[in-house]
Amino acid sequence: MRNSILLSAGALLLPLLGCRDDMHNQPRYKPLAGSDFFGDHRSARTPVDGTSPRGYLRVDEARYTGKIAGEEIDQFPFPIAKADIERGQSRFNIYCTPCHGRLGDGNGLVVQRGFRQPPSYYEDKLMRAPVGHFFDVMTNGFGAMASYASRVEPDDRWRIAAYIRALQLSENAKITDIPADQRQNLPVEQPPRGLGQGPAPEAPGAPAVQPAPAAAPERGGKQ
Repeated sequence: MRNSILLSAGALLLPLLGCRDDMHNQPRYKPLAGSDFFGDHRSARTPVDGTSPRGYLRVDEARYTGKIAGEEIDQFPFPIAKADIERGQSRFNIYCTPCHGRLGDGNGLVVQRGFRQPPSYYEDKLMRAPVGHFFDVMTNGFGAMASYASRVEPDDRWRIAAYIRALQLSENAKITDIPADQRQNLPVEQPPRGLGQGPAPEAPGAPAVQPAPAAAPERGGKQ
C-alpha cells in the first residue's frame, strides 16, 4: 500500500520536472543595453537593408515619393473624389493654415506674428508646379518648412495637394470653365444695394415714412 502511494505521488510530480523558469523569464536585453555577444557591443540590431515593417511596404514609387525616376509627377496616383478634397481641406486647415492661411495666400496667423512668410499658392511658379511638388515638400520639407511626413499620412498629403489645386482653380476660375449644361445650377447672389438703386423696399406692415416738410424761409430773406 505504501509503495503504491509513493509511485502515485512520483507519477504526479514527474511532469513538473519538465517545467523551467526560462519559459516565462527568458534571457533578454533591456532597451539600449550593451552586449558582449556582438562585436559593436550593441544589443539592438540594425534591420537588414530593404526590410519593411508590416503594412509599410512602399513599392509604388509615385504614390510614396511624388516622383518617378526623380521627376515630380503631375497626376494623382489614385482617383480623387469629392470626399478626398473635403478630407484634404480638413487636413489643410489643421496643419497648413498657421503659415499658409485658409486662403493659401501665405498670410497665416504665425506670419502675422512675425514668422517667415511662405509664398502664395497663386504665384505663377506654384500655379505651374506639378502636384508631385506639393507632396514632396510636405514629405521632406522645404526652406523654413519642416517635414510633415510623421504627422500626415501619404494619402492625406495627396488629398491636401488636391485641395491646394482646388484653391488655385477657385482663384482663377472663369465661367467658361464650367460645362454649359451645368451653369444654370450655379447659385446667383444679388448684388449689394448701393447708391442709385432706389430706396429699399419697406417691410410688410411697416408705417409709411412721410417726407419732412420744407423749411419755411426766414422773414426778410429771399424767396
